[in-house]
Amino acid sequence: MTNKYATLFKWIHVVVDFTLLNGTLYACFLLDGIDLVWLDVYDYKLTILLLNFCWSYCSNLFGIYNNNLKRDAVPTLAANIMALCLFVLISGVIKFVLPQLYVPPAPFVYYFALFPALLLLWRFLFLLLRKHKRMHWLKSDSIAIAGAGAVGVEFYNYILHNPQLNYSVAGIFDDDASRVPSYMNYLGKVAECADYASANKISEIYCALPYTESEKIEWLLQEADKHMVRFRVVPDVKGAMHHKFMVELFGYVPVLKTRQEPLENKANEIIKRAFDIVFSAVTIVLVLSWFVPLIALAIKLDSKGPVFFKQLRSGKNNKSFYCLKFRSMTVNSDSDSMQASKSDARVTRMGRFMRKTSIDELPQFINVFLGNMSVVGPRPHMLKHTHDYSKLIDNYMVRHFLTPGITGWAQVNGFRGETKETIAMLNRVKADLWYLENWSILLDMKIIFLTVWQALKKNDNAY
Repeated sequence: MTNKYATLFKWIHVVVDFTLLNGTLYACFLLDGIDLVWLDVYDYKLTILLLNFCWSYCSNLFGIYNNNLKRDAVPTLAANIMALCLFVLISGVIKFVLPQLYVPPAPFVYYFALFPALLLLWRFLFLLLRKHKRMHWLKSDSIAIAGAGAVGVEFYNYILHNPQLNYSVAGIFDDDASRVPSYMNYLGKVAECADYASANKISEIYCALPYTESEKIEWLLQEADKHMVRFRVVPDVKGAMHHKFMVELFGYVPVLKTRQEPLENKANEIIKRAFDIVFSAVTIVLVLSWFVPLIALAIKLDSKGPVFFKQLRSGKNNKSFYCLKFRSMTVNSDSDSMQASKSDARVTRMGRFMRKTSIDELPQFINVFLGNMSVVGPRPHMLKHTHDYSKLIDNYMVRHFLTPGITGWAQVNGFRGETKETIAMLNRVKADLWYLENWSILLDMKIIFLTVWQALKKNDNAY
């Protein structure tokens, strides 16, 4: 349940921003005297595409399209300014990395001065308008609840303690007034619900009657329709389930799913795999092709043993695979059962440097290309850890619904390195499950950006 204006204003902001982004760019070419019509913009298409992609990433990173009606003015402007700064920075880096792009200097000087100014002006005007209209846009809808059983009372309390939903409960109906707690407003018997709602401008009735009263529920639905009051059913799941559920309909039969999994959608799975193939192939060709011989020489000079270390780890659907790394330890018999710890005597001098900078993980791009891993996903654990922690942590095995990754949401949130205590692994698993339920290609890109950013800083958990 969200405010009915929230999505509308989100898309208004998206449309206006991208209109400003592209319209300002075209206007800057005209200001510089470049006579362009849209059919002649072929040479600039890649530049225009990259600018749109950059703004999409930066705006998503700082969440500037979220909570436009509720977030205070100062945080709103601050988020937009940070997104604009990052947008200008990334655009400059792209020009530096890809100098072959045709970018006339004068129009882009105009552009990077004009676009931020116009976008901030638009935000400022919206905030002025919002100041006078916000109470109307955020006006609470009045609802009533039918049924004072456990489900009805729990639903009442949830609405009461979550004002951000913008719902106010007028009261509760039940045939037995004694069941209604004293702090709730008792409105009468269930049969009076639709008449009361119509007479008192209550927009929705939430029916929390038990499924055994199906005839009464059906009758109440018909009465609500007659009085033009929206009717909702709060299902009774026997009080044993305290999770968020997704509802799917199999014909007329509602089925509750324990979690949303975007990567169950085949289209999303294909997009993620295509991204992995392209990203890993580029990394293998442009980086590993010359970097591996240099690292191999350093590893060989530092200690005896192979260049690569491979270890069986738990993959998607708990199928094991050989995970590749540059060898960072002396050859030992404990590698399949003992994690690396701080000041671990097994870690070589070269290995300590590689682990600090995460260079030892680079060969896993070969795993990504082969399909054993993804660029982003839950980190693959040793088989022994999977066996041990699956007995200690609820939902631990759910993380294996995903292809394991080189980096992940857990890692960029600080849950990396040695897991001495169960709570450390529990936090990692929670982060992995959040990623499972909230995946998007933009989230993957955000995680990659944060991984690179954190690699440039000191990390006390990397050893």
